[in-house]
Amino acid sequence: MFNSVVAVVPAAGLGIRMGGNTPKQYLSLGGIPLLVYSLKVFQHLECIREVILSVPASDLDYCRREIVQLFGLKKVTQVVAGGLRRQDSVRNGLEAISDQPDGVLVHDGVRPFIDQPIVRNVIDRAGQTGAAVVAMSIHDTVKRVDHSGIIQETLKREELWQIQTPQVFRYDWLVEAHKQAQLHQWAVTDDAALIERMGYPVSVVEGSCFNIKVTKPDDLVLGEAILKTLGSRG
Repeated sequence: MFNSVVAVVPAAGLGIRMGGNTPKQYLSLGGIPLLVYSLKVFQHLECIREVILSVPASDLDYCRREIVQLFGLKKVTQVVAGGLRRQDSVRNGLEAISDQPDGVLVHDGVRPFIDQPIVRNVIDRAGQTGAAVVAMSIHDTVKRVDHSGIIQETLKREELWQIQTPQVFRYDWLVEAHKQAQLHQWAVTDDAALIERMGYPVSVVEGSCFNIKVTKPDDLVLGEAILKTLGSRG
């Protein structure tokens, strides 16, 4: 069981695929900056001790003023400069932790629709196994295709999961994994891949179809629809 958990939220992307001049994490969704949604969830969870936010170096003051202070996000104890890659932003967040926790939760700042039960579930699971991620089982048929567009293999969908965040890890595992990544120049798309490379087991917790990652303009449209759906449920 993890008695203390620190959340690291990487939000240093420039949003190139989104277009426009505003990074996607600051775009308005339902009249509120996208980044605020997940931070508010962590704000109200007793199992989260504090939150460290990694953002573009040029946005440090803006985020402290217009995100943290404006929305009363008191659990965000530090806003630090992110890096060129997502894993660099996470590492910078890890290095800002002063009082070692049992576990570290990593969550994409552009996944606004995470909910409290899923966060609790993944923390509980990681407390049992050392590492756990939120994911969705795949129901469609999935095929491996070569560069010329020819199908090479039909994969067993019951063995495939679409990985989301939050992802939760033992603090010492994650710190060591990032040190090894720097040493060996590992490049990964999520922190679970680093833990896997270290040879540690990573458990899966069922996620939600609402837990989308906003990366393209169409995702904002979908996000507005999800907001309406969640609002209609009360």
